[in-house]
Amino acid sequence: MTTKNERLQKVIANAGIASRRHAETLIASGHVKVNGHVTTEMGIKIGPHDTVEVDGVPIGKEAKRYFLFYKPRGVISAVEDNKGRKVVTDYFEDVQERLYPVGRLDYDTSGLLVMTNDGELANHLMHPRYALEKKYVAKVEGIPNRPALAPLKTGVSIDGKMTAPAKVEILSTDKAKKTAIVALTIHQGMNHQVKKMFKAVGFPVIKLSREAYGNLTLAGLQPGEHRPIKPQELHDLRQLTGEQEEAH
Repeated sequence: MTTKNERLQKVIANAGIASRRHAETLIASGHVKVNGHVTTEMGIKIGPHDTVEVDGVPIGKEAKRYFLFYKPRGVISAVEDNKGRKVVTDYFEDVQERLYPVGRLDYDTSGLLVMTNDGELANHLMHPRYALEKKYVAKVEGIPNRPALAPLKTGVSIDGKMTAPAKVEILSTDKAKKTAIVALTIHQGMNHQVKKMFKAVGFPVIKLSREAYGNLTLAGLQPGEHRPIKPQELHDLRQLTGEQEEAH
């Protein structure tokens, strides 16, 4: 499970069970056992010979699973929702392993999500250091021209911070409806970043979808569908994040 002593909440997070913060909640509420005994103590160190269970399921006993999921609009990027709304894991009832989304997409945003129980890979994918490209396609109000969108290529200010340079391309325009379809490729992960970037240049987003994530695309999938990530795709994804392949 682990080759060195690590804090319990980090072990749970690295296993893909939950975020570090949610892991602390699981521990505090008695969902976690260490070596067969329930523990509510934060920060205890877990070594290679210790066993950790979450809700009775041992960590590290599940096979690693990797899926590409086309999240529909109106679905929460989480494993549960206290308001009873549909969540991404509702689409994986045929998968026995506990899956979690890598990052998130807004409730009203559709598109590509990686779903996995490999916490180490998930942490690499979300780490700012590796800056994976994410391509979004937006339907925006108004009909922009290239000069109007030029600031997106150099960076705009949102929430007091400058965005990194982005790639932008006008795909189509509808003069009758006064709307346009624009592709934007970024590598940051700021909150509601794409919507705020378009708003900053005067073209509010009507509809948004993430079409690509690193080397992965939605090709062949419809909203609500998923497929396993292919071995070569997984290899390439690890290469993009600098993660070492596991020895077999």
